[in-house]
Amino acid sequence: MARTNRGDGPLRLVVTGGGTGGHTYPALTAVRALQERLAAERRTVEVLWVGTAAGLEARVAPAEGIRFEPVATGKVRRSSNPLKLLSPANVRDMCRVPLGAWQARALIRRFAPDAVLATGGYVAVPVGLAARSCGVPLVVHEQTVRLGLANRVLARAATRVAVSSESTLPLLPAAARRTAAVTGNPVRPAVLTGRADKAVTALGLDGFDRALPTVYVTGGAQGSAQINGLVSAVLPWLLEHANVIHQCGPANEAALRGPAAALPPHLAGRYLLTGYTGAELPDVLALADVVVSRSGAGTLAELTALGKAAVFVPLASAAGNEQAHNAAHLESAGAAVALLGTVTPDHLRTALAPLLADPDRRAAMADRARERGRPDAAQRLVDVLLAAIAAR
Repeated sequence: MARTNRGDGPLRLVVTGGGTGGHTYPALTAVRALQERLAAERRTVEVLWVGTAAGLEARVAPAEGIRFEPVATGKVRRSSNPLKLLSPANVRDMCRVPLGAWQARALIRRFAPDAVLATGGYVAVPVGLAARSCGVPLVVHEQTVRLGLANRVLARAATRVAVSSESTLPLLPAAARRTAAVTGNPVRPAVLTGRADKAVTALGLDGFDRALPTVYVTGGAQGSAQINGLVSAVLPWLLEHANVIHQCGPANEAALRGPAAALPPHLAGRYLLTGYTGAELPDVLALADVVVSRSGAGTLAELTALGKAAVFVPLASAAGNEQAHNAAHLESAGAAVALLGTVTPDHLRTALAPLLADPDRRAAMADRARERGRPDAAQRLVDVLLAAIAAR
């Protein structure tokens, strides 16, 4: 049940959402922003993260000192064939939903939060509906241009819905649209504080030609075989026109060392192959003039907040084809290039060539990306959350 005597004590917040970093890290960033906001008012925040035992949130929350409780949930495996929706796996998982709802309701009644923040993923549905049934304000945040399946369900039950793009507003139910807020997608503060000179020093980029633009290639923490293959196919050409930092994924690094070793010496010095980019990522992004990457919601939020020209190769298997929609949305605004469908090395070369040859073209694309960035998204989401609590 909802708390009836808030006073000046700790604000109590249930966070739900996860499964992937796209749902988990925006929630974590919002929690940190809320803690900082209330610390300035000499108040504290008690947080309970409700997720799935197998999701990323089960590792991230405890590592960040946040209490974590798992609930049962079921995943709906989508298909254009209605008969496949009744697959044994779907039926089995759907039977877990009532159990998860009962567990979530029990946790909310015991914890008595001031609000619930839901950032998507299947686990958010039973927790969000339990919040509604207990009379607790529910704030739903959508990271992508299109509404995810879980948030489509929760938008009808939410006290407030926060979205990352104005383009999402028409997709909301009419009642939710009237009170929805465009906050953007929270970006980790560290990403915004990078320094290009630190990347040069930390990574030993002495062979880079600073008269040339720098391209950062990434397929995410695990790397992308597709992007690695495309870049490898055009690498000698690319290094004639740019320096390249290629984050390929730890499991892919050994296979790419051979082609890298075969590069002519004057090109080899312009190429850094690395399995993983960790603490130095903000500095690498500060150095990059062009980014080649997937187009998940978190990536778009970071690159637009920084104002980076980008060539996106969307992950075709992303749920609801959301990465393609994300990339196409920015391309339509002149803020990126989206390589959709079957992508060949020639497609990548054609996309990169004008950006590498023309600094003004790069700058114009970067400016359009920056216009759509919301580096203060976490603070905007905290505003929505506190307003929902105050209006209770």
